[in-house]
Parts: sequence; C-alpha cells; structure tokens
Amino acid sequence: MPARRFAKYHGLGNDFIIFDLREGNPPGSLRDPSVATALCDRRVGIGADGVLLILPPTRADSDARMLILNSDGSEAEMCGNGLRCVAKFLHDRDPAHQKGILRIETGAGLLTCGLTTGENGRAATISVEMGKPRLARGEIPMIGPESERCLDEAIPLMGESLRVTTVSMGNPHAVAFVNERGADLRALAERVGRSVEIHPWFPHRTNVELAHVVSPTEIELVVWERGCGITLACGTGACATAVAACLTERGKTGQPISVRLLGGSLSIAVAHDYSGVTMSGPAAHVYDGEVDPAATIR
Repeated sequence: MPARRFAKYHGLGNDFIIFDLREGNPPGSLRDPSVATALCDRRVGIGADGVLLILPPTRADSDARMLILNSDGSEAEMCGNGLRCVAKFLHDRDPAHQKGILRIETGAGLLTCGLTTGENGRAATISVEMGKPRLARGEIPMIGPESERCLDEAIPLMGESLRVTTVSMGNPHAVAFVNERGADLRALAERVGRSVEIHPWFPHRTNVELAHVVSPTEIELVVWERGCGITLACGTGACATAVAACLTERGKTGQPISVRLLGGSLSIAVAHDYSGVTMSGPAAHVYDGEVDPAATIR
C-alpha cells in the first residue's frame, strides 16, 4: 500500500492521527481495527488515542464528515476533542473553510463548530454545539426501562461503592461524583474504569467519568474513555459530566461550568431546558508525516 499523509493534533493532550480523505481517496485498510491499533501504538506506531478520518460530506449543508476509530480499533460515535481538531485542520489548511462556522457530520449528527482565530489567523478556540443530551436508558443505551433515567444509581462493583448518572452525548457516559481529588481521583479512575466500561448494564460498553465538584461552576474530572483507558481530556465526557451535575443539582444550567481535566480545562454550558450543550476549548497541531498503514502491523 502506498504511504499516506497524516497530521497529528491534540485537544488538551487527547491526541489523534488525522487522515484527510475528502479528495475521493477511500479509507481502505484505515478502517481495519488492527491498522488503527497499530497506528495508535505509542512504542512502535505513531502513537495516539485515536484515528480521525475526514471524509467528503453527504449533505449539502455540511462541510465534511468525521469517522472516529479508538486506539483499540473500535469505532466511536462521537469525540468532542477530535471534532475540535478536525475543525481546526479544515480551517487552517483549506481556504474554502476559513470561516467562522463549520458544520461537520458525526455519528451523533451534524454539529456546528464556531471558530475564533489568533494573531496568526489560525483557529485558536473552537466552540461546538454538541446537541441535545440523551437521558433515557434506551438512548444511552443501558439496561432497564427504556424511558427511565439513571440518576445517582448504585452500580454493583466488586469491592467498590459507586453511584452513576448516565448521559449520552451521541456516545454513552456513566458519571460518578466522588469525594476524591487530585492523585486519588486518578487512582480511583484507574481502579474502577475498566470494570464500569464493560459492566453488563451497558451493552455497547460506556465511557466512565469520575468527577469531584469543587463548586457549582467548577468540576475536577478524570475520564476512562471507552476503547482507550485514561485520557488527558474528553470533550463529550466533560459535556456529559456537566449535564449530570445539573441533573443532580450539583451544577447550574445556563452558565459556563469549568471542567478541569488532566490535560487542561474546557468550558461547558448546559441549556436551561437541556435542549443543547456548548463546549469551548482549544486544539493544537503537533506535526505532519507520512506512513504506510499496512507496514505498522506486526
């Protein structure tokens, strides 16, 4: 297979390998789970939390389409940090997309990204209208009556006491509010993350958020990402956590909530009627390169 050009980007340390396939260049083996896993390997591959494929739009009102592959090769419906990286990629490299608003198709639907630029004309901060959070068990999905919500419900785990609130931001999240902070919060996430991710409650597995509420407008968060493990940041996880905080009266709708992740902070605002969630944060270009995807498989 011929070598392919790629770009490395990250959003608060949540890093991705981006392939631009808009010019009719089919994904081919890039959608092979073993290829994605090999590319994301931090010792013998490029190294990343996931692979992002930018594809031609399928709608007249869309600028591009995004496909997400986790580091374990599984496909994800949505990735907030990845979406900001794709928006920055398109804005900074394509004159046709050097505008204040981009609309990108995802597994969670068509999402709108607002971009502000720095002195160099490149995108600095990207705000994403993440859509309406889905709260019913059937929408997560998880077991139980499809129309009911899961709010602060005790989840059975071996040797751990944890209560979760579940939210879908186009992908599933289980949010637990805990007393731990700092290193203890990360240690808890490392201890319980995998068990919650694969818990029988979640037929498609779930992302896991361990959150400490500092105040109604500030949350400390560590994310165990489905298919990746501990990540420095997770945009949809930050959104789901802010929604869960508001639902359980730990946070307030209609005002920005600063969610402090391992890699930095995102600003999240939940609409009063839960009709939408806005996420704002940075994205950064790291480097460009060329790789033969097939050659990474050993």
